[in-house]
Amino acid sequence: MTEYSLTLSDQEIERYRLMAQAAERRERGLWGVAGAVPGARVADVGCGPGAISVRLADLVAPDGAVWAVDRDGDALAVAAALAERSGVPVHTSVGSAEATGLPEGTFDLVMLRHVLAHNGGHEQSIVDHLATLARPGGTVYLVDIDASSFRLRGAPDEFDEMDERYREMHRRRGNDLTVGIRLDELLTAAGLEVVAFEGHTEVLTPPPGMRGPAWAARDALVAEGLATPDDIARWDEAFERAEPARSGLRFFAATFVAVGRRA
Repeated sequence: MTEYSLTLSDQEIERYRLMAQAAERRERGLWGVAGAVPGARVADVGCGPGAISVRLADLVAPDGAVWAVDRDGDALAVAAALAERSGVPVHTSVGSAEATGLPEGTFDLVMLRHVLAHNGGHEQSIVDHLATLARPGGTVYLVDIDASSFRLRGAPDEFDEMDERYREMHRRRGNDLTVGIRLDELLTAAGLEVVAFEGHTEVLTPPPGMRGPAWAARDALVAEGLATPDDIARWDEAFERAEPARSGLRFFAATFVAVGRRA
């Protein structure tokens, strides 16, 4: 995946699935308030492998549909296969978060999850574009992080080293890993009325083989000179040693949700 820092491995797909499951359990009521109801037209921008897309499609079926957009063809292929297997209406297309190619003013709900933190300097232009996709009365639904809260309890010491290299990569790219705390400001600047802004702390027990986004970004770290193949091997060995005692692993992260309505 040349445009992403994360490698779309089986473990990463499983991480997306677990995140989607937790998101629906926690946010489903807010999804309905924002417009994910039977018959609705939903845009899932930056959909990745489509774990959220299929859940939204199930809510808007049978007369509604989801348009899932991502800039990576591999991710879209996974999303399309997942939708077909799930039997729900999801249309996939290639596009970026600030140039989706979707028709303006036609969607009841436009959702963007965990994308803004990876697009330093473009956050406002992205939200401005999303606002144009919503119909009058439609909403833009943003989800993103405050990575200063991230912790992996019980991880080997090498995790902190790997995590710091990951954060440095984002600093060099100009990304704001705390963008979640200003989602409401981005919606307001896009001319939308903020109707919800809330946050929560996720507590996740990682399944075997899951090592988080810093590990998933290891190829990008090497490409950008922030790690060597020897570093990757050393981190891998540390996680392998820690695997038998992983029952004590817990991942903690603060996530924020904001919804803006178009007049």
